[in-house]
Amino acid sequence: MKNIKSLLIIAILAISFSSCSDDDSPTAVNEEEVITTVRFVLSPVAGGASVVMQSQDLDGDGPDAPVVTIMGTVLASTQYSGSVQFLNELETPAEDITLEVIEEADEHQVFYALTGSSNSTITYNDLDADGNPIGVDFVFNSGIAGTDNVAIVTLRHEPNKGADGVSDGIIDNAGGETDVEVVFNYTVSN
Repeated sequence: MKNIKSLLIIAILAISFSSCSDDDSPTAVNEEEVITTVRFVLSPVAGGASVVMQSQDLDGDGPDAPVVTIMGTVLASTQYSGSVQFLNELETPAEDITLEVIEEADEHQVFYALTGSSNSTITYNDLDADGNPIGVDFVFNSGIAGTDNVAIVTLRHEPNKGADGVSDGIIDNAGGETDVEVVFNYTVSN
């Protein structure tokens, strides 16, 4: 009888220790940041009024479409110093996600797809520690006058920055996950 009690106690202890293993501890989840607002700012290198294009989606995946505004006029044949800012305006005060993008530059890249009759171009003006583009700061050349221009701004998380064309801003081979993508329709005026 004493042996049965001892075996029973050993069995209970063995079950107790195995159920408290390290495998049962919760794994920390790195949640993606909420980005409600993308602000695309163009400042003329030679001086003058800036242009601010903004997409704001305060209900996230909700039923309301983003509110897109453009303040200012993009002028033909003009070089602009450009920047993009990513915000979470559901926080008070608004959280500037751009700071995290810069801090984790090797894990992020902003891609720009420009189409339209103006032939606008963007050139990266910032690099991560490995010499790959980030895209928060850039040079924008407006091209010629035209009304049918589109700028698609895409923030990609963990792109393959070594893939073919990625360092030139071609998103096709980048892989990774899209954190946010917005579309701006703009006019280039004389």
